Amino acid sequence: MSSIFSKIVTGDIPAYKVAETNEFLAFLDIAPLAEGHLLVIPKKEVDNLFDLDDETYTGLLIFAKIVATAMKKAIECNRIGVTVIGLEVPHAHIHLIPINGVGDMNFSNPKLKFTPEEFRATADKIRAEL
Repeated sequence: MSSIFSKIVTGDIPAYKVAETNEFLAFLDIAPLAEGHLLVIPKKEVDNLFDLDDETYTGLLIFAKIVATAMKKAIECNRIGVTVIGLEVPHAHIHLIPINGVGDMNFSNPKLKFTPEEFRATADKIRAEL
């Protein structure tokens, strides 16, 4: 069965896409901890990040670095936090989260709510910095 992320890749489920290559995709998390909270995924569906082949794994990290650099320019924050949890969706993914302190990456914090217009504006701001 396809993961929700694979359905985003195929276009069966809409997403606020920020960056895309033939192998990777970055899109806004719809239950974000901060404005600009992104998920970076390989298009190839593999459940565990460490089960990716070496080429895909290193390519994903390089892609995440490119996206994080644009995020830092677009979203006011001290850093772009990086985390891999991997329990929510059976598809390897990296969270990139604009943070000002370590507490900003606590996934038990309340999730923020944005309108579709706000999500689009945030995606546009990050895309403009790529």
